[in-house]
Amino acid sequence: MIHLGLRFFGLLLLAATGTMDACGATAVTWDSITLRSASGEAIRVPAEHWRVVCFLGTECPLAKLYGARLQSLAAEFESQDVSFIGINSNIQDSPAEITAYAATHGVRFPIAKDADQSFAALMGATRTPEVFIVDPLGVVRYQGRIDDQYEPGISRADPTQHDLRDALEKLVAGQPLAQPAKPAVGCLITRIKSVDKTVKSDVTFHRDIAPILNRHCVECHRSGEIGPFELSDYDEVVGWGQMMLEVIDNGRMPPWHADPSVGHFAGERRLPVADRERIASWIDGGMPEGDAEDRPETPIWNDGWHVPTAPDDEIVMRDRPFIVPSDGVVEYQYFVVDPKWTTDQWITAAQVVPGDASVVHHAIVFVRPPDGRGSRGIGWLGAYVPGQRTVMLPPGHARRIPAGSKLVFQMHYTPSGHATGDTTRVGVWLANPQDVTHEVYTGAAINHDFEIPPGSADHRVTMRVDSFPQHSRMLGVTPHMHVRGKSFEMTATSRDGEQLPLIRVPHYDFNWQHWYAFAEPLELDAIERLEMSVTFDNSSNNPTNPAPGDFVTWGDQTFEEMAIAFFDVAVPIESPGNNAKLVGQEKRAMTSDEIAAADGAIKSQVVKAVDAFLLQMDSNRDGVVDREEAPTAFKKFGFNQVDHNRDGIIDRDEIAKAAVDRL
Repeated sequence: MIHLGLRFFGLLLLAATGTMDACGATAVTWDSITLRSASGEAIRVPAEHWRVVCFLGTECPLAKLYGARLQSLAAEFESQDVSFIGINSNIQDSPAEITAYAATHGVRFPIAKDADQSFAALMGATRTPEVFIVDPLGVVRYQGRIDDQYEPGISRADPTQHDLRDALEKLVAGQPLAQPAKPAVGCLITRIKSVDKTVKSDVTFHRDIAPILNRHCVECHRSGEIGPFELSDYDEVVGWGQMMLEVIDNGRMPPWHADPSVGHFAGERRLPVADRERIASWIDGGMPEGDAEDRPETPIWNDGWHVPTAPDDEIVMRDRPFIVPSDGVVEYQYFVVDPKWTTDQWITAAQVVPGDASVVHHAIVFVRPPDGRGSRGIGWLGAYVPGQRTVMLPPGHARRIPAGSKLVFQMHYTPSGHATGDTTRVGVWLANPQDVTHEVYTGAAINHDFEIPPGSADHRVTMRVDSFPQHSRMLGVTPHMHVRGKSFEMTATSRDGEQLPLIRVPHYDFNWQHWYAFAEPLELDAIERLEMSVTFDNSSNNPTNPAPGDFVTWGDQTFEEMAIAFFDVAVPIESPGNNAKLVGQEKRAMTSDEIAAADGAIKSQVVKAVDAFLLQMDSNRDGVVDREEAPTAFKKFGFNQVDHNRDGIIDRDEIAKAAVDRL
């Protein structure tokens, strides 16, 4: 028999004993429970009540998402003699942090601090959040998850299984459960074997672990950054020790998805095996702190900026916050801002900084030139996505922003469990125009003419680019799909026919949309064409798939799909290629007469492609596509690539030219 004494930081005192019943289920005898509200009023929990014991953590992303939901369930079932009690068994969470967590997420039921983790051991709790339903006799009748809406890296629009609610309804009504346990998902509760800070060890935090974290983790896991907790303080790191090892072993951290056997990239996030083994050895040894004098200096960060200097200009998306709700799905938001640039600007770096990183999944800032002023590529200025770092363009390289341009903020929000306001901004670093030798622009390979069948686990869509400015070079690439995206590959074919694999992303993750910067830029004069392919998993085996039974086509929303590869190209300022002359045969739009006179097979394919494009885009059926008819994503990513004369209208000749380019 185990006796527990848990102090609820002055609000709740609990004493309990635990035994095993004849069937092997945990039985908890609640000797006494005295609750006190914040005002000091005593609250009695009758012994005949059902109890829902909720293991929570203050920094675990899933515990944050489920806090408000647990409180709603507590209020709903209160009239049915069900009491909710929170337990915090994380050694890194202080009473003050627990109080703040409860206030932030609207949790009104009491939360106890299980300081010695004995209650977690008694109940068999392993993660936050994890819930237990205990009957009036003290027998655990359900253990596991709350529902299936959230998992690490997965956020469904709504839960499809309401495990806790369904279990409560049946148990209170006296009905048995078909599944009395469902695996909990969330953050591991690190179990502390024995931490003696005075013990001498071969592996210590200050000497061995802190340098590893500084190299691979602290850039994101620090105050004000996207990591949900900090990894610079010893006491904090100890509480996350076993969770750190789990996310390393399952490939979630450090976030990097390119196949190491194909290509080399600047800033690759790869944790050496030796570093992983050192972390594992430290955890097995009880996570000793060691001598503080052995600790390396913490890297110096520039007040949230990724480059050493402050930006030359900052532009906010609007003058008031956008309110992100506590849960649900938020449609993409667009904000247009006038930076009041009266002269052309040359940008060497642009960093998008979220106002509240906990709710900004990604943000992209595009340039909208004034009427009559064209610009290269898709008008990309900068982006924020989890894990992506801002770097300066190479010396002499810059993006040109025409005078009078406006900036368009495209915002994708994901609720974090409580309503919050966001005011995202972008900082830009300017170059002296006299120092610029290469203009950089972002292009895109796009295929919007696809349909993914229901249940297809490996649907392939291809893209191709074979027109480049003279003497240009490609700096890197970013693949983009939505939650059904599965993999990405890009191969170059040289002018002598050699196939050059450039990148392979075997396990694409919508939550980590990396910029893969080539370690050495790809010189495009030697390249005949670039071929890309993406695959989609529309099967029920894809845990992020919102509707495996649907046909899926191109669309802006996450439940639709995109097939895009963004790439940065640098063109010498003094090169003839900067006047958009193409390498090899000059490409131009095929006229209607030329299409009619073309080879029968080519003609058939071109006509089919033109008709399909108009059927999808030409909503008013006038034979052309204007900018307002185009879907938002195509308007941003592909319209200018097809609208060669920049008149704001795509006609049949321009569509045919794009089709010929693909053929």
